[in-house]
Amino acid sequence: MVKLAFDDIWRALDEIADPEIPVVSLVEMGIVRDVQIQNDAVIVSMTPTFAGCPAFEQMRAAIVEKLRALGVERVEVKIVLTPPWSSDWIAESARAKLKSFGLAPPPQHGGNVQLFFPDAVACPYCNSTNTRVTNHFGPTLCRAIYFCRNCQQPFEQFKPL
Repeated sequence: MVKLAFDDIWRALDEIADPEIPVVSLVEMGIVRDVQIQNDAVIVSMTPTFAGCPAFEQMRAAIVEKLRALGVERVEVKIVLTPPWSSDWIAESARAKLKSFGLAPPPQHGGNVQLFFPDAVACPYCNSTNTRVTNHFGPTLCRAIYFCRNCQQPFEQFKPL
């Protein structure tokens, strides 16, 4: 195995885009949780946003491909479901990218999450809170659909989880 530093591995993993939100990486989303080097293998622990995330296999394959391109022969991707993924794990840099992508970032909740859909979600296009939820379930389980009464734009909000 090529000798790589942890920083090199983390930088490479930070280049892997989230398959559903390509403006952010798996690292920025807090999906990649840990990296270990054991003997001649790199072990990456990841926590998908949902236990049944349909993009898991695509993310796993991207991690293996990226690390093999760096010369790592043995790559193991472990799924870690405890603790469950939290939207608090999204990096601040990713929150700004989500907003520029047209996806309202979830509020920080510090582990005190309540499953609710607030009417006053700031529109990622005009920052107005004159918005309303139109559907509690968007294209994925982790998003809700809103409508901005000011700029007349529909948008999604990443749910606080």
